[in-house]
Amino acid sequence: MKKLLTLFLIVLSFLSFSQSRKDIGTQFIRTLLVDKNPEKAHSFFDASVAGEIKAKDLAMVTEQLQGQLGAFKNILEVNNEKDSYYYYSEFEKSKLDIQITFTSGDKMIGFFLVPHKMFDQPDDKNTLKMTSDDIELKGTLLVPANGNKKKLVIFVHGSGASDRDETLGENKPFKDIADELFKNGIASYRYDKRTYSNPETFTEKSTAEQETINDAVNAAAYFKNNENFKGYQIIMLGHSLGAYLMPKIAEKAQISKYVFMAGNARPLQEVIMDQLEYLHKIDPSKISTETVDTIKKQVAFLQSDKFDLNSPASELPLGQSASYWKYLLNYKALDEIKNIKSPLFFAQGGRDYKVTEKDFALWQNQLKTNKMATFKWYPSLNHLFIKGSGIPSPGDYEVKGNVDEEFLKDLVQFIVK
Repeated sequence: MKKLLTLFLIVLSFLSFSQSRKDIGTQFIRTLLVDKNPEKAHSFFDASVAGEIKAKDLAMVTEQLQGQLGAFKNILEVNNEKDSYYYYSEFEKSKLDIQITFTSGDKMIGFFLVPHKMFDQPDDKNTLKMTSDDIELKGTLLVPANGNKKKLVIFVHGSGASDRDETLGENKPFKDIADELFKNGIASYRYDKRTYSNPETFTEKSTAEQETINDAVNAAAYFKNNENFKGYQIIMLGHSLGAYLMPKIAEKAQISKYVFMAGNARPLQEVIMDQLEYLHKIDPSKISTETVDTIKKQVAFLQSDKFDLNSPASELPLGQSASYWKYLLNYKALDEIKNIKSPLFFAQGGRDYKVTEKDFALWQNQLKTNKMATFKWYPSLNHLFIKGSGIPSPGDYEVKGNVDEEFLKDLVQFIVK
């Protein structure tokens, strides 16, 4: 069954722009998911792939999708990038993109279900693109027209390929924060992480500098050197991995203030190990003993004298390259935090199982004599700073919520004081 689903999501075909690619894609989706007519849907396939999947396989896959996502409801918007069209679709349990790719002859050759990809609209006055090393950062700039306090916050993502809103399921924590800052006269810039917008630039030689640090520093330099933002205080807000790397960003950016949201103070491999052991404890059916043992072996190998720059990624945590891990092994966040001579704000949720009180306490202890460091603990907030209850689990992130008002109030106060 999994093999059929994988084949279905990777290959498919048909559509024509004579009717318009957009319209034919819509017709295909409705034929398959609303009319539930797999025979007719099969007729949309290009001949080159039509033989690789049968109508009965389509019927089977449609049932699987309904079981996982609920019934298809409607298409919210359609975007395109070269030969690929993205149908942002709403199901009962989730929203995601149905990505359909065409040949030059307007025949469909690709059909994927992927996380929603943001596209800048031509008439969006808040869109800002800037050059950062080898790519163009695409982001959203919000500048209050009234009550502007001449403060600008730059957002730095956590781990993984995140869009500018740091979207996770129905939750968009960066957007929540930016909107609140805007209402309080504070400007902000948030951009798509390069591993989301330009994954091809992240290679086996790349490190956290190429993944996160350099883009944040380049964004800060852009505003520092922009006449339109002369006299602004620039603040960097990092979440999770972005907060962990903040001391290195600060060394290069030299800006006014720094915000650490759920930033780990311990090495990344220790945090990963804690996460997996916790998830195994609360639900062994999702994270097996074998998975935990595999990660333990990878972490042990990483920390041994057998590890070097020639070590294969398959033997290392997260499947990341030796270059990536070598950089992090040499990085000492707790040592480097002492070099920052600017105001610091550390915020931590009590329901966060990804980054925990262990890390919060380490930051506090290291900076206990630093009068410019502020620490705030929020017992009921998770890793996204959304309120919840019960045993923390990945299911928390499947529930639509918003960043907590108390945290937002404290954040605004730190920025403007």
